[in-house]
Amino acid sequence: MNPTSTQPPTQHPATVRKLIVDVVDARDLLPKDGQGSSSPYVVADFDGQKKRSSTKFRDMNPQWNESLEFIVSDPDHMDSEELEIEVFNDKKFGSNSGSGRKNHFLGRVKLYGSQFARRGNEALVYFPLEKKSVFSWIRGEIGLRIYYYDELVEENPPPKPPPEDTQQMHENPKQPTVVVVEEGRVLEVTAPVDVFHEGSNSPPVVVIEESRPPQGVHYHSEPQEVITGTTTAHQMDAHQTHEVSKMQTGRVGERVRIMRKMPNGDYSPRVIVGRPAKDTVERVHPYDLVEPMQYLFVRIVKARDLSPNENPYVRIKTSSHLTKSKPARHRPGEPTDSPEWHQVFALGHSRPDSAGTTLEITVWDSPSEHFLGGVLFDLSDVPVRDPPDSPLAPQWYHLEGASVDQQPGKVSGDIQLSVWIGTQADDAFPEAWSSDAPYVAHTRSKVYQSPKLWYLRVTVIEVQDLHIASNLPPLTAPEIRVKAHLGFQMVRTRRGSMSNHSASFHWNEDLIFVAGEPLEEYSLFLVVEDRTAKDVQHLGLIEVPVSSIEQRVDERYVASKWFPLEDGTGGGGSYCGRIHLRLCLEGGYHVLDEAAHVCSDFRPTAKQLWKPAIGILELGILGARGLLPMKAKGSGKGSTDAYCVAKYGKKWVRTRTITDSFDPRWNEQYTWQVYDPCTVLTIGVFDNWRMFADVAEEKLDCRIGKVRIRVSTLESNKVYTNSYPLLVLLRTGLKKMGEIELAVRFACPSLLPETCAVYGQPLLPRMHYLRPLGVTQQEALRGAATKMVAAWLQRSEPPLGQEVVRYMLDADSHTWSMRKSKANWFRIAAVLGWAVGLAKWLGGIRRWRNPITTVLVHVLYLVLVWYPDLIVPTGFLYVFLIGVWYYRFKPKIPAGMDIRLSQAETVDPDELDEEFDTIPSSKPPDIIRARYDKLRMLAARVQTVLGDFAAQGERVQALVSWRDPRATKLFIAVCLVITVLLYTVPPKMVAVALGFYYLRHPMFRDPMPPASLNFFRRLPSLSDRLM
Repeated sequence: MNPTSTQPPTQHPATVRKLIVDVVDARDLLPKDGQGSSSPYVVADFDGQKKRSSTKFRDMNPQWNESLEFIVSDPDHMDSEELEIEVFNDKKFGSNSGSGRKNHFLGRVKLYGSQFARRGNEALVYFPLEKKSVFSWIRGEIGLRIYYYDELVEENPPPKPPPEDTQQMHENPKQPTVVVVEEGRVLEVTAPVDVFHEGSNSPPVVVIEESRPPQGVHYHSEPQEVITGTTTAHQMDAHQTHEVSKMQTGRVGERVRIMRKMPNGDYSPRVIVGRPAKDTVERVHPYDLVEPMQYLFVRIVKARDLSPNENPYVRIKTSSHLTKSKPARHRPGEPTDSPEWHQVFALGHSRPDSAGTTLEITVWDSPSEHFLGGVLFDLSDVPVRDPPDSPLAPQWYHLEGASVDQQPGKVSGDIQLSVWIGTQADDAFPEAWSSDAPYVAHTRSKVYQSPKLWYLRVTVIEVQDLHIASNLPPLTAPEIRVKAHLGFQMVRTRRGSMSNHSASFHWNEDLIFVAGEPLEEYSLFLVVEDRTAKDVQHLGLIEVPVSSIEQRVDERYVASKWFPLEDGTGGGGSYCGRIHLRLCLEGGYHVLDEAAHVCSDFRPTAKQLWKPAIGILELGILGARGLLPMKAKGSGKGSTDAYCVAKYGKKWVRTRTITDSFDPRWNEQYTWQVYDPCTVLTIGVFDNWRMFADVAEEKLDCRIGKVRIRVSTLESNKVYTNSYPLLVLLRTGLKKMGEIELAVRFACPSLLPETCAVYGQPLLPRMHYLRPLGVTQQEALRGAATKMVAAWLQRSEPPLGQEVVRYMLDADSHTWSMRKSKANWFRIAAVLGWAVGLAKWLGGIRRWRNPITTVLVHVLYLVLVWYPDLIVPTGFLYVFLIGVWYYRFKPKIPAGMDIRLSQAETVDPDELDEEFDTIPSSKPPDIIRARYDKLRMLAARVQTVLGDFAAQGERVQALVSWRDPRATKLFIAVCLVITVLLYTVPPKMVAVALGFYYLRHPMFRDPMPPASLNFFRRLPSLSDRLM
């Protein structure tokens, strides 16, 4: 059918983004002027624009307090832009002999756009100055406050007369102009570029080129929306680090068949046959981790001039699908014959098109079910849209009647819609309604973001002027404590110490809370309690809005404040005293919400402290096989409505729910930016129960299984396509729920300095080492953070249930169980296995089981004794050869859950029942008594082992403690003889004699223990002094 008209593009206000760099001060700079001082100035370079600050004469701790302004030419890809701050010593302010002919380099700082904060969230950050080369001598730090904002610009501004410049008579290059294209409107904004003289000549515009990823990793580059006068290559490559969070199509790869022995049998991950599992040399399509799935997309926008109706809706029908739209909406002031829907449908289109296949789009009136008109399409004429193509513009189609006998004038009007065939990579797919999803609100795919969490540090210093009861018993000091509340978190201080000269109480104690954004929703309450008597008495309270608390990103000092205490009546009662507090929101910590061993992110809260991303993690969720039925349908037949949740960093993704399928195929692909390779990606599969909105009682989504993949175990730019078993540990034992097929790739440079340097950096941010948190305190804060993340995600639409979030975050990883204790014990035994193996090997050498090997060991020992300089190189060479040898046995695929390592193969039923028991226990007293007795028996064995270790250490101390005078006399006499021998006999001869004596033939050995061991075992320990 022919369209009658098209829709004009929507007009949007034009903006230009500006970056502000506040150069505040610097500390402890190096003297470079030859007179023991420096005259520093700062040069900032961003996007080809250079700005410089003023020079501070002979000041090694300068304070500038100057602002440098830059124009961001491409706001969409600002995260990949680089800001370089360099500090120089101005040669004009030094002596001719000391300063030389050039401005001496004092240090630099490189920052990326991902570290910039929006205006209002900026903070003063001190960055350590970095070297330009290995041989540079640099020290000090510079304080910067960096932020950006978007400013409205006028369309077609009047041209300004060119400024007169009498100093520059030669021809200058044209000043760059930012051309902003906004929905059909072209706006020009002049980008100011400061040109300054650092030497005799003016430097050219600096172009920073980002290094490309290795060949074979290409990302789709859309048409540039912002073009500058100095377009560089790095602007085109910025798409490589831009996060793509949508589904991706696939391509045909080579078939790779890998046969290897599975140590865990059916419970081990395996390579999927027919999928690419080797290094991709060339990528034809930018989205190649998942299989393409064709859909018929129908976008219904609105209608006009319809027949009289009450509440029209649209019905879409194909040969295999029938779905309805939501009720129409009417704009205020618009006639009722112009309803709007603004809805997209995605209908499965797996069959090849044929001439006889049609698409019917009809409009009906919902109360009376009267036909209002329709449009008929031949699917063979529907265009096919690929992701690089622009979206199809909706068009007006005239509504026609259904049959010849239709009453004249009953069908009228036009409908605006667009129809195309695409894949799950289409932009409209995430928000589209699917024909196979009866409860769309709970079945769509969704991307979530965890809330921004802060540590709130409350330092309670002292309290003064409290109204304490005077009828206390003699010599009884009042027990005053401060109780702090933040949401569901409550912490109480220790007992305050009372001053002898005043009625004040001192604590100087830190209380830590977890606060989540938006901070305006939270208030901190502090209550001063008198717990001297049996009944607790409240002496005063205060309320502090969290949004008013100062934020800091480093260890700088925060000023304390006095707060007046109120009586809690809310009517402005009498004066109750005052409390001295120091409050701050810590942005330099990473708020842990996951278990430390499976953490997916270590970045601090403050965005200004983030390091640049080192790569991109791509995950393709292909599908699942052989899922078990999780619920019963009305006919008694089992059913499963499965969806996947993947979590990495702050980003959560949820696939759409495939209803009533034991072999669901999702074929959705997502990406994350990787800041640290030593992190873990978690994928969980769940059965959807919340989709049944008609159930009065809310049901929880059931877990089907979970898979973890450590990013550091993935080779760079290699696609891993594997099938992982979904395992769940129940009260009845281990159960396999099915398999999930995943494709994963870590796209990053293989061995660039930036990637390798991450392994030498601290795992946690700087504040965790300057002001560390206790283990118990960290665990309590992690529990609070988990609750806040779960509550935040449950408020999303569709909601992500608390049981899902807690399962993904391993909220119960700290709970005790006999199975986990056994697993950790065997892990320790496996770690110490090399020592046992070395002892067995030496025992075989001593017993001359293989005479040739023993002779070679004698020769090697002689060489090392006569040439001791070869000991350390030989040891490292041996480790190198071991690493090369084990390269043959490296893992071929990322490992999944290991049931043997988890001690889940054969678990005692009572141990499993104890592991799933609640705290406090919900079991009968006789069961609890039996478990307690069993735990006592186990603890007795551990107690014996610990006593043996302590006894050996005490015997070593008894050598010189004279607890056994005869033993000590013998020991010090032997030490004197050894001293004389080592002084008179060459050390090499002594070493050879001892070595040959240790390796002597068994015919020269006594089967009884040696005298030295007998002497050590006879030394006294403190065991006989225990009660």
